[in-house]
Amino acid sequence: MRLTEDLSLCRYASTLNIAVEELLKLDFGPYLGVLFTSSIALPLSCTYTSHGCTIVGQTPASVEQEGKGNGVMEKIEHKSVNVNGINMHVAEIGEGPAVLFVHGFPEMWYTWRHQMLSLSSLGYRAVAPDLRGYGDTDAPPSHTSYTAFHVVGDLVGLLDALGLDKVFLVGHDWGAIISWFFCLLRPDRIKALVNMSVVFQPRHPSMKPVETMRTMIGDDFYMCRFQDAGIEEEFGRVGTAKVMRAFLSTRDPVPPLMPKGNGFAKHLEASATLPSWLMEEDLAYFVNKFDQKGFTGGLNYYRAMDLNWELTAPWSGSQIQVPVKFIVGDLDLTYHFPGVQEYIHGGGFKQMVPKLEEVVVMEGVGHFINQEKPEEVSAHIYDFIKQF
Repeated sequence: MRLTEDLSLCRYASTLNIAVEELLKLDFGPYLGVLFTSSIALPLSCTYTSHGCTIVGQTPASVEQEGKGNGVMEKIEHKSVNVNGINMHVAEIGEGPAVLFVHGFPEMWYTWRHQMLSLSSLGYRAVAPDLRGYGDTDAPPSHTSYTAFHVVGDLVGLLDALGLDKVFLVGHDWGAIISWFFCLLRPDRIKALVNMSVVFQPRHPSMKPVETMRTMIGDDFYMCRFQDAGIEEEFGRVGTAKVMRAFLSTRDPVPPLMPKGNGFAKHLEASATLPSWLMEEDLAYFVNKFDQKGFTGGLNYYRAMDLNWELTAPWSGSQIQVPVKFIVGDLDLTYHFPGVQEYIHGGGFKQMVPKLEEVVVMEGVGHFINQEKPEEVSAHIYDFIKQF
């Protein structure tokens, strides 16, 4: 075990108020990391390399109005596409081979604004939807409508509607999880994948993710709290702006605990300073959209985790069979959870992703890697996909 991982274990044990020895006794084997890498959007990078669908119209005028005075928004086109029984908002710019960008929580297409401009200037067609439940895309009310099969179905339908046979795929956070599922279920539609933050790990044959997290960390662990219907009310009492500021600003790679009551509110209110890579106008765009849509859609991805586990039993042991480049920050929660670094650098990751061609760990970079280091991430994407 490396020193950094030893220190991480100590920090985790301290957070959970148990001895390191007791933490090590919890036998979750190679499946440990998968329980926690479906992370909240939290910050964490050394450079290590080793259906019938129809377009139904333009995005509402409110979206266009929000772009006034914003060069990014003025250059990117918006439309609504009917896919898989929902209306999906999609942002698009450029011509050439298509790159499909898939966002995480709590974000939307806007998280890819830098990469869309960069890749489109290099001769690519950049396509970034709001996933179901987010932004200007429809939000079915039940969490049972947010399985990987629903979301991958939306994306396949989007490709069909746009006349795209195969695309380069780029994902981050929950978008990375969905991208792994996309490659698992429909590899015929993917030329190559650049994924960020969340590694692909095998489905545990007998342990459901949420119940395991409750046992190991407790009900206050954020993914467990996200199962509670009342979490939206707590977000509402704090206010969308403070919630988003807290999510986007944190850089502590320790499992976030969200105790019920005032402790949770104080935790969110403590984050007052935006990171240097996020402007107030960027925060305002996210806040406006989540004020309109709410957080339930995004939270439903967490609430469908156990359902995903049940439905994906036929794919137990399956590998990812497309060319892959993986990028993570060394301050990302997902990189610091016990077992993940060994999995990435010790051969387990490569075993499950045989065509993994490169792993990049960016020093001093947090979870929102594509926004924090936009030029570097855009260059990493281009350097990989230009080979195909």
